[in-house]
Amino acid sequence: MSMENNLDLYVQAVLEKKAEGIVVLDVRSLTSIADTFIICSGRSNRQVSAIADSVERFLKKQAIKPLSVEGKADGHWVLLDYGEVIIHIFYETTRVFYDLEGLWSDATRITTESMQKSHAADARVFDGQEIIVE
Repeated sequence: MSMENNLDLYVQAVLEKKAEGIVVLDVRSLTSIADTFIICSGRSNRQVSAIADSVERFLKKQAIKPLSVEGKADGHWVLLDYGEVIIHIFYETTRVFYDLEGLWSDATRITTESMQKSHAADARVFDGQEIIVE
């Protein structure tokens, strides 16, 4: 499976529970901990946890299991480590506070087919400071 197809599968997983502000960063040239970060938001702690649960179920059906899961009980920042791909699911205000997009600003942003379809259907975009509805 190509990197683009594989990433699209992960993006589809976060879209299952309507994750917002999806950003995909290619961090291969910046760190050895992962190839890609997928960063997204939920509007409440409950939605953040629901997105994480949904991602795990969706990917498990594809025989993809996380190496590690952190923060699911709290629901402010859930990290799902799939080895080459790390998914960060934030409560919106927590995302602004930690600003991973700013911290990893040298990373290349990637757009997948699922992201393009989702953006056309729902124009909520994360700009690093707030969620903007166009």
